[in-house]
Amino acid sequence: MPPIFYLLFLLILFSSFLIGQSKAKGISGVGKLHSLPSYHGYYAAIWCGLPALLVVFFWSLSENWFLKDLVLAGLDEGMAPNERDMLFNEILVLADGNLGFGARDEGVAEAAARFRELQGLSTQSLLVVTLALMIAGGLYARTRISLEFRARHVVERVLTGFLILSSTVAILTTFGIVASLVIESWRFFELISPVEFLFGLKWYPQIAIRADQAAGEGAFGAIPLFTGTLLISAIAMLVAVPIGLFSAIYFSEYASKHTRALIKPMLEILAGIPTVVYGFFAALTVAPWIRETGVGFGLEVSAQSALAAGAVMGIMIIPFISSLSDDVINAVPQTLRDGSYAMGATKSETIKQVILPAALPGVVGAVLLAVSRAIGETMIVVMAAGLAANLTANPLENVTTVTVQIVVALIGDQEFDDPKTLSAFALGLVLFLVTLALNVVALQIVKKYREKYD
Repeated sequence: MPPIFYLLFLLILFSSFLIGQSKAKGISGVGKLHSLPSYHGYYAAIWCGLPALLVVFFWSLSENWFLKDLVLAGLDEGMAPNERDMLFNEILVLADGNLGFGARDEGVAEAAARFRELQGLSTQSLLVVTLALMIAGGLYARTRISLEFRARHVVERVLTGFLILSSTVAILTTFGIVASLVIESWRFFELISPVEFLFGLKWYPQIAIRADQAAGEGAFGAIPLFTGTLLISAIAMLVAVPIGLFSAIYFSEYASKHTRALIKPMLEILAGIPTVVYGFFAALTVAPWIRETGVGFGLEVSAQSALAAGAVMGIMIIPFISSLSDDVINAVPQTLRDGSYAMGATKSETIKQVILPAALPGVVGAVLLAVSRAIGETMIVVMAAGLAANLTANPLENVTTVTVQIVVALIGDQEFDDPKTLSAFALGLVLFLVTLALNVVALQIVKKYREKYD
């Protein structure tokens, strides 16, 4: 669609709203309107915009389907369906002006030119139909406006339907994600035993495509991945929880309003830094420093280590724990503080014996949500901890995580039916179940806390 279309769409939509509202105001002098004039304007705008949007949506979905038969006429004789699709994709690439993609013959180039011509004609037709439909819808809505017309009811029904549609899309998307994970994981477990996957001690997913290749049978024991994920997440939590919790206590109980307004946004900037930047920081600064320090103490430290990845990941997670814990601590009723002070307790005693116990469910929920964030991190681990699936609890060695191996499994030239590729879905399913369990536990704890102190 050309940019002028969107400008005309908004202009006609706004004009329809103003026309409907002005007519309602005009007839309000005769009697009492059932709905406010603004609802009549919204009603006119809905009739003006909604049918046009539906036409644009379905037209866009079906345009290539209709043009495909017209463009391929005379070119697809004797072709299989997949060959026909590949030819049409080639025509689409040429029609988009990809100069680096050459046509196989003159017929394909002519088909691309014909497709551009038909697509331009289709766009012009869609523009005319849409604008005419908008004008007709606005005029029809204007004829419906009267003193007795229940415009508010119609507008609210349309908005309710839109909200239901939005929630349905979100729910169906969730079901689609879960279904894709379960189906592909089932295919993986038909090739690899679930017992081997869940309890195996070696992860080497390279399977030979031909009999003469040296990749061997492969090994799909995910215990090293689970161990590496837990090790890095534990290090991250050891860094993030104390710093995040202490900073939340400082902001809520000790800092002045000016200090809080100045320092807290600076701390929360950490949440907006891209993870790849954290990865660079871990790989170029933290990991070499840890290695040099370890060597100075006579320790053997890998160039890529779980300690470097976990420490930087913990820095990244600090704002999550700090902000959530700060909100939870501020939600503790002031009456609990006043009662503690009235009994002669100091501020530190009040924090330790009154505020933190009262805020503990919310703080635990914040920590569990942060753990979910740490388990799902990928970029920092790739750049600072490496790709080796080592079964170790030594934070000075290089390890890998579930998310990293999901990325590794989906790159390369393996077939989609290959166990290495399908292993990504099995790992994704395990990761999904773990993070889902953590989120459910965190939400239940927070819910219990809110019911107690709201």
